[in-house]
Amino acid sequence: MHLCAKVPFFSRIYGAWQKTPFTKKKIRPFIKSFGVDTGDFLEDVTAFKSFNDFFCRKLKPAARPIAPGDDAAIIPADGRYYFYQDISRCAGFIVKDKKFDLPSLLCSQALATKYAAGSMVLARLCPTDYHRFHFPCDCLPGETALINGWLYSVNPLAVKQNIHIFTENRRTLCQLHTQHFGDILFMEVGASNVGSIHQTYAPHQVHAKGDEKGFFSFGGSSLILLFEHGRITFDADLLQATLEGLEIKCLIGQHMGKLNK
Repeated sequence: MHLCAKVPFFSRIYGAWQKTPFTKKKIRPFIKSFGVDTGDFLEDVTAFKSFNDFFCRKLKPAARPIAPGDDAAIIPADGRYYFYQDISRCAGFIVKDKKFDLPSLLCSQALATKYAAGSMVLARLCPTDYHRFHFPCDCLPGETALINGWLYSVNPLAVKQNIHIFTENRRTLCQLHTQHFGDILFMEVGASNVGSIHQTYAPHQVHAKGDEKGFFSFGGSSLILLFEHGRITFDADLLQATLEGLEIKCLIGQHMGKLNK
C-alpha cells in the first residue's frame, strides 16, 4: 500500500474502475451489509450507474437539517471527528505527543503563524458516509488551491502510526471570509483510491451555511478546518470526546460551535 500511495497510477486505475457500469452490482450488497439508509437518498438506488455514482450520492435536504443562527457554525460533512479548541496548547493531534507541522500542512509560514493558536477540526470520512462537504457558516470563499502529494490511507491505525500523513497527502486549501467567524481555512485531504477532489462551489460569491462546497470521488477522505484564535467555541461534548481520545460521529448540519463573543 505504501508503494501504491506513491504511484498515482494505481489510484487512478482503481478510481476509474469504480465509475464503470460493471460496479453497479456492488451497490445493493454494500447497502445491505452496512445498513445505509436509502430513505435519505435524493435519487432512487436504481438511478446509480456505477458504484462511484452511489458513493457521490446526493441527499434530500430534509435528511440533514441545518442548525440555525448567525452565531452557530455547523458540521461540514458526515464523518468521524476530533476537535481542538487551541492547537498551541493541546498535547497532540489524535495521539498524545504527536502533532504535525503547521507550515508543512499549509505550505505557508504566514498562514501557519495566523492560525498557530487557532481552533482545529479534523474529520475522517468512511466509505459508508455521504461524501459531499458543505460550508460551516455564511461565507465568501476564495479559490481552492491544490497542494500535491501522495495518497496514503487515513484510517485510524495509519494516522496513529504516522500523524504526518496529513502533511504528505494530496490536499486542497481554501480561505473562507466570514462576517462573524473571521477567516476560516477549509482543507480537503485525499487518501488511498481517491482519484480527485471535486469543487462544485463558485469562488468569490457569497454562499450560505450548508451550501455544498464539493465532493470526494471513491475512497476514504478527510477534512481539516482551521479557525483564527478566539473566534469559535466548540460544543463542550465534542471537546470532551476528543479529550478522551474518542472519534465522534457527526452529521452535516449539526451544531459544531458558537461565535466567541
